[in-house]
Amino acid sequence: MQPGQALRLNKFLAERLGISRRQADDLIASGKVTVSGKTAALGSRIDKNDKVCYNKKVIPFEVSYTYLAFNKPIGYVCSRRQQGDTPTIFDLLPAKYKNLKTVGRLDKDSSGIILLTNDGDFAFQMTHPKFVKEKIYEVELDRPLEPLHQQMIADFGINLPDGKSQLGLQKLSDDRISWQVTMSEGRNRQIRRTFAAVGHEVVRLHRIKFGKYQLANLPSGKFVEFQK
Repeated sequence: MQPGQALRLNKFLAERLGISRRQADDLIASGKVTVSGKTAALGSRIDKNDKVCYNKKVIPFEVSYTYLAFNKPIGYVCSRRQQGDTPTIFDLLPAKYKNLKTVGRLDKDSSGIILLTNDGDFAFQMTHPKFVKEKIYEVELDRPLEPLHQQMIADFGINLPDGKSQLGLQKLSDDRISWQVTMSEGRNRQIRRTFAAVGHEVVRLHRIKFGKYQLANLPSGKFVEFQK
């Protein structure tokens, strides 16, 4: 950005802190952001001549973005902080990536592709429902899925406490235990809860695609940097 060229403060904070613009607005509203020594206001614009601070720490204008695709193993959580005895995926990443944030999550018992970045705008565009990013999973059930239950899930949707859940289903095995599941939402444990509503337990859940990004042959526990 050239001197004198205005940039929205919330966009600047989102990009530099790896958060969404809505979260950036919350930071501004909290009064913890200053611009050239003055408390920032919502809707503010800045340029390179301004000194932006959050919690009294200067936020530099120049920043480089990192994007990782990671094949999450079962048994790890996606949070940066360990939960009890359960390890976190950041235990498997080099120290230089510890500042990245996950783009969406997979629960401890699930595996597959997870994206990480310090680009807040990218994270927002990948996770906000209005952008409709397709996700594809390989799912194994505890027993065969009845055709009626398949129709209920795929054609009509299942009413869950947080709304209807309708999943795309494609059979992967003749025994009707293994399925490819396609969805564009990302509610907490949505796939597991959907199958549980018709009496099935998901015993394996593995995400192979998130938007245009695919797991391909990336080994479990490994990562690769990419350009968005």
